[in-house]
Amino acid sequence: MERPGLESKVLLLEAWGLGELEFWREPGRQAPEKVAAKFRRMVARRKSGLPLAYIVGRKEFWSLGFRLGPGVFIPRPETELLVELVKKRAGRPDPLVLDLGTGSGNIALALAGELPEAKILALDISAKALAAARLNARRLRARKTTFLRSSFFSALAGRRPRPHFDIIISNPPYVSEKEWRKFSPARRRFEPKRALVPGPTGLEAIGRIVRESPEWLKPGGWLILEIGAGQRKAVLALFDRRWRDVRCYKDLSGLDRAVAAKQVCDML
Repeated sequence: MERPGLESKVLLLEAWGLGELEFWREPGRQAPEKVAAKFRRMVARRKSGLPLAYIVGRKEFWSLGFRLGPGVFIPRPETELLVELVKKRAGRPDPLVLDLGTGSGNIALALAGELPEAKILALDISAKALAAARLNARRLRARKTTFLRSSFFSALAGRRPRPHFDIIISNPPYVSEKEWRKFSPARRRFEPKRALVPGPTGLEAIGRIVRESPEWLKPGGWLILEIGAGQRKAVLALFDRRWRDVRCYKDLSGLDRAVAAKQVCDML
């Protein structure tokens, strides 16, 4: 959560329609009543527990601004680790990348900026998320990124020729029902549960992706997943003989945050 003082400044600038530099040129400037009234309404919404990103309609990720609203998962800074891991494993300037559960499109579009020759297919089951992702793609002029509605790999099943990807990346839901019940009432009220909780254990989505990804990867292709704190041992146990070079990576807070694994080359 943002610091209260910083949040107040963000809300004031949003209500006033000012950039930060413009605001600081006249620090003693009096806000018009219309602006003050809008600011008070925004503060009231924030006090109700509505996340700041939903109030202002955007969230920064990888130094890019992503438009989003209620019902769309808010990107977290720790997910930037996934972008870094893909960049290191791309192997070529034009990899074919699949982003499962794209949300606002933050991972896919960050990669589109870093790997401009890459072809990226991004899937999500949420119509709201896809609407936000497509809007962000237009704003960021990502011409080689395609968004489709899909539950896991379902939208790919009937495609001919069958696509095979160099990299599959996902920030899947991984919160258990027990953990969800411990979230604050405001968070449970406003954040999309489907984007956070896959089932009782929190491992259901990760397990399915690990099982099914080999069918959609090129020989030697990479699977890169975000995981929850404390899930390292359970997640590593999901990888069978179809995988090698399975490794866990920590985020800047020192928490196990991502797992990368390479498909064994002779499986397809």
